[in-house]
Amino acid sequence: MPVLNILHRTEYRYGSAVAPGPHRMMLRPRETRELRLLSFDLIIRPEASVTWAHDVAGNSIATATFPGLTDHLTIESRMTVDLSAQAWPVFDIAASAQHYPFRYSDEDWIDLGALARPQYADMAGRLSGWAEGFVMGRPTDTLSLLRDVGNGVSGQISYQSREVEGTQGPLETLDRGWGSCRDIAVLFAEAARTLGFGARIVSGYLFDATQDLIGSADGGSTHAWVEVFVPGAGWISFDPTNRSMGSANLIPVAAARHIAQVAPVTGNFRGRPSDLLGMAVQVTVAPAGRGGA
Repeated sequence: MPVLNILHRTEYRYGSAVAPGPHRMMLRPRETRELRLLSFDLIIRPEASVTWAHDVAGNSIATATFPGLTDHLTIESRMTVDLSAQAWPVFDIAASAQHYPFRYSDEDWIDLGALARPQYADMAGRLSGWAEGFVMGRPTDTLSLLRDVGNGVSGQISYQSREVEGTQGPLETLDRGWGSCRDIAVLFAEAARTLGFGARIVSGYLFDATQDLIGSADGGSTHAWVEVFVPGAGWISFDPTNRSMGSANLIPVAAARHIAQVAPVTGNFRGRPSDLLGMAVQVTVAPAGRGGA
């Protein structure tokens, strides 16, 4: 797999000088055995004071504070990563978890905690009933079941990019029959949780070498997918938007229980709401040496 250059730029324009409040940024990729971060630069205009920390999930969090007024704000991250994930991975699932249903160990269950509990109300059991429809028998192959759920999500939900903030709930996505990659990821994660799996939402970047993937085709979009914890194999990536399993093409930045916890940039400003003229986001992912970042 290639060495990639990634550019992520967020630009705010204001009609008059405003006082930016603190901005929280999740832009630095999560390094794994399949992803090595070779370089990372964060450029903020106007100049800001930046501090770094890790949240409870181990994500890198940068916080920028601004000393004065400005009529524009640009947050730009430039990074180079070495992505070595295999296109056709083999997962060494523990014998105890190769067939569903299985039981997590007491230690794993405690540590998974809220990651194994649905985050959206389903009083009538509609979502759990929908997810149960993918269980062909008990026992059944664990990995095949998860793959079937992912294929079922992408087969029933059409991808549609949305510029508005926020994410649809899983039942809303089912009812509408369409959603963004964020909506599709939330639906898959909630379905997996209703079946008893631990799952977390991941936000990051999608490398589309063949230009036939969906989810970040628009110039200003990041991508979202899901990781499911399976004993022995650990966290396995599922991208239901593209019917794929494994980390090939995926560059994770943040992983969390809820989609709202992995927003790349959040912040505010002191001024009139009408002062905000607009926001523009640009994301490019390209092989090193080909430009674009």
